[in-house]
Amino acid sequence: MGIIHGFLEGIVGLVESSGFVSLGWQNYVMVAVSFVLLYLAIAKEYEPLILLPLAFGMLLVNLYPSIMGAPSTEFVLQSEYKITHDVTSQSVQYATTVMNGEVYYNVPTYGGLLYYLYQGVKMGIYPPLIFLGIGAMTDFGPLIANPKSFILGAAAQLGIFFTFFGAIFLGFTQAQAGSIGIIGGADGPTAIFVTSKLAPDLLGPIAVAAYSYMALVPIIQPPIMKALTTKKERAIKMSQLRPVSKLEKIIFPIVVIVLVALLLPDAAPLVGMLMLGNLMKESGVVDRIAKTAQNELMNIVTIFLGVTVGATATGTVFLQLNTLKIILLGLIAFCLGTAGGVLFGKLMCVATKGKVNPLIGSAGVSAVPMAARVSQKVGQQENPTNYLLMHAMGPNVAGVIGSAVAAGVLLSVIPH
Repeated sequence: MGIIHGFLEGIVGLVESSGFVSLGWQNYVMVAVSFVLLYLAIAKEYEPLILLPLAFGMLLVNLYPSIMGAPSTEFVLQSEYKITHDVTSQSVQYATTVMNGEVYYNVPTYGGLLYYLYQGVKMGIYPPLIFLGIGAMTDFGPLIANPKSFILGAAAQLGIFFTFFGAIFLGFTQAQAGSIGIIGGADGPTAIFVTSKLAPDLLGPIAVAAYSYMALVPIIQPPIMKALTTKKERAIKMSQLRPVSKLEKIIFPIVVIVLVALLLPDAAPLVGMLMLGNLMKESGVVDRIAKTAQNELMNIVTIFLGVTVGATATGTVFLQLNTLKIILLGLIAFCLGTAGGVLFGKLMCVATKGKVNPLIGSAGVSAVPMAARVSQKVGQQENPTNYLLMHAMGPNVAGVIGSAVAAGVLLSVIPH
């Protein structure tokens, strides 16, 4: 009977420790959300490199919350510890605490795997490393050949600042509003970098919103682009860009980081790593580390960043009214950014007497190169012989710099 009783107790303990008992309804809702994101990443191929690890991190933490658990200290009665571990007082290295006349050992417990990997997000390490890889893969030639693209890249950041004030109006603090507004740049690493410093408690919802809208660029942008432009404007063919010399490409990242670091030091970590990666690529003298930044390093950091950011989206934190507000405000910010770029594109079209296709303005958001591809696709729907991709890459890479600069502005003016 004793054996059977012990076996039954073991079964009961196993059931009680299982997820079926320990998890709440919020966890199951987030598991369902993670399934949707996995579907978008695998079946629709919407930004799969980041969306897949992010969704899997979300799935993992809601099935096994302890994987993000922080390290702690457990107080164990000294007499019990000696019995269970068969040790003497002299051999135990733990500090002791006396409570109610009893001596307790301060036994440390280790955190979960993703807790330690998450420190790269919390300390602002992963986003600049992502920018290093982006810089090593980016050709700034279209931007150098057409410096007016900077205007379109800046215009597409207007959604950030409009949404900043909208979030304050809805009751968010300045720090939270700044983190929400940066979603409008459609730049996941920048959103994470800003949020980790201003409002780390909102990192899960903001990161998921930022990357979700990046992934949904082909769905969200075209209706806005078509609503703000005429058929004639969308059919405009732009002249070929001038060739850019190697010297120009080498000087460009050096000049940009000098100006940004002097004028806006808070943006230097992101812009600096972006320009370092680009300089490694364009100099042609460090091909080995340039390729490492483009491939191995970028891939490893993307995995760590995606999984750990997804793991911040626990059911109890994510399923709140503020989360719905953040998702809605993020969508508004992204739509305003797209609209701002297109409207400035229309102004440039008028100023140049029809030489600029306004569609390239929508690429001023930082989703590289997806936003530029959307400009190309919408343009070719009106004129199949139109080739806007390289023209759109100018505002697109300008948007990457612009979102990092906008982040620097927010970090400079908002106390944190």
